[in-house]
Amino acid sequence: MTADEPDVPSREDSAEDDPIALKVEQLILGAERTYTPFQAARAAGVPMELASRFWRAMGFADIGQARALTEADVLALRRLAGLVEAGLLNEATAIQVARSTGQTTARLAEWQIDSFLAGLTVSPEPGMSRMEVTYPLVELLLPELEEFLVYVWRRQLAAATGRVVQAQDDEEMVDRRLCVAFADLVGFTRLTRRLEEDELGELVEAFETTAADLVVANGGRLIKTLGDEVLYVADDAGTAAEIGLRMIETLSNDQTMPELRVGLAFGTVTTRMGDVFGNTVNLASRLTSIAPKDTVLVDGSVRDELTGAGDAPESEKDSEQDGPGGDTYRFALQPLYQRPVRGLGIVEPWLLTRRP
Repeated sequence: MTADEPDVPSREDSAEDDPIALKVEQLILGAERTYTPFQAARAAGVPMELASRFWRAMGFADIGQARALTEADVLALRRLAGLVEAGLLNEATAIQVARSTGQTTARLAEWQIDSFLAGLTVSPEPGMSRMEVTYPLVELLLPELEEFLVYVWRRQLAAATGRVVQAQDDEEMVDRRLCVAFADLVGFTRLTRRLEEDELGELVEAFETTAADLVVANGGRLIKTLGDEVLYVADDAGTAAEIGLRMIETLSNDQTMPELRVGLAFGTVTTRMGDVFGNTVNLASRLTSIAPKDTVLVDGSVRDELTGAGDAPESEKDSEQDGPGGDTYRFALQPLYQRPVRGLGIVEPWLLTRRP
């Protein structure tokens, strides 16, 4: 250790690691372990403190000064720091890029292992270890999965960029007006006590898959899934309302699924790292929590958006007539009793249904 090298806890080098596991790691990373963190930072020309911040943001565990990094780690560090040096990103934004990428890909990797790789690597013959099965499988799958990942990322980036360039001004991109919706499985906590782990996992996966497919197929954007709950947004209230009703209609036809409740709110949201925040999000969550089983509750702003767009009548009297231009209204709205909502004051929810 040199005088400039930080005095950090170290662990043994990789001599005691499983040689087959190291072989699989080298196949995936495309390079051998060569550098300690300090050596990698120095080779990249990046201060150790900044390098550590980047690695932590990417979700990499502290390895002390073990020789565990590769040429690819040096190149990635150099590129990220280079974006800062060139003025294309400031340091805070670079950290956000590292964190968002790390969190997203970590979840993707865990899902891939849990969902299909773990099953594929079960030994087909007695005496073969999992690692012996894994290497040829990864060798075949890695280039295909890598190309597919880049393809999907480019498509998603193109769609997100399109939304940015079509925005009216910078303020619209920071504080956007969206319809925010939560869809929540009723009684999920009770199910966790009654179902076996495998059964519970299958139910959650089926719910998330069905919800995600309905959201994207009908013009919404899935923000995240939380096991028994999904959060999605849409640019207009009509799209979000249609998705919510279709979710309930679809899941109600599946006898294995619990009932669903949905809450919608329309207004200004703050977007950050692919997530949404603000009072509109909080209100949608609160409406979901008070919605009866298999219903959609909306706030007054969603109601105003739907009536303004001609998707729902202004009043019960109007509901007996056709919409503008002779078109049939898509939705019906029924006012419910005002009630206090924690942290948001008095709210008047509206029950959203399809027009008979």
